[in-house]
Amino acid sequence: MRLSCALLALFLTAGSLGACSNSGRAGGKPLVLTTFTVVKDMAQAIAGDRLQVESITSPDEEIHDFQPSPEDVRRGAKADLIVDNGLGLERWITKLTANSKAKRVTLSDGVTPIPIASGGHAGEPNPHAWMSPREGKKYVDNLVKAFSALDREHAAEFKANGEAYKAKLDAISNEMTATLASVPREKRALVTCEGAFSYLARDFGLEERYLWAVNAEGALTPKGVAEVENFVKSRKIPAVFCESTVEGKMKPIVESTDAVYGGTLYVDSLSKAGGPVPSYLDLLRYDSQKIARGLARKGS
Repeated sequence: MRLSCALLALFLTAGSLGACSNSGRAGGKPLVLTTFTVVKDMAQAIAGDRLQVESITSPDEEIHDFQPSPEDVRRGAKADLIVDNGLGLERWITKLTANSKAKRVTLSDGVTPIPIASGGHAGEPNPHAWMSPREGKKYVDNLVKAFSALDREHAAEFKANGEAYKAKLDAISNEMTATLASVPREKRALVTCEGAFSYLARDFGLEERYLWAVNAEGALTPKGVAEVENFVKSRKIPAVFCESTVEGKMKPIVESTDAVYGGTLYVDSLSKAGGPVPSYLDLLRYDSQKIARGLARKGS
């Protein structure tokens, strides 16, 4: 009887300790903490319901100058895996991971960076590689590898989800090619606030101009405005665009040229669930359609 009681006490103690060790998990699932909503959406597609996937930033939130709160740092400390973009995007990543023992995966590993062409960050890697579906497939491979190491029992499932998702990216890429093919050759120039479209422009044959290179700069300068204004006038560009997280900064160009404001594009953040781009695939489709409609506009 005494032996049975001792064994029961040992069992209960072990169970209690096990519960404590999973205090950072939801329902016992490993916790994956991503740095922004685009990456969270990709990660969730690969993880399915096997992992608890969260984003440290919210929909419609600017990520370049984001600063983790003490609560964010606590979330980092509870995570089993932290997923970041890399290429200098999350300058705040060291603060987020200060108290964390989590494994970490950088999704841009394997991407050949496009250097930023101008501004205070000239020569540094452009971090927006996910704007290319081709580079997005490398993100998927890195997620599959990291998730399989984190939860080996479901590695085959992660691989299958990854292959299915890459097929969707191929389909989106073909769709974007067809959509942007409608833009006349002489108008194939994308003018935006931030230089966040270098990878997309490369893949789909667009020339790129912008008011500033990265949102970490984010300030209009007389020189930058004048250069873009002259380009728009000389090339008779029919429409210009700005990103959702820095809306309104293209006004000087619209007022001084014949270009119209072609609309808001999404890059650094998804919209809320009811918005136009609740997923990464929606973002790619929406932006390409918006660009094509603006640049194919007649009368400029």
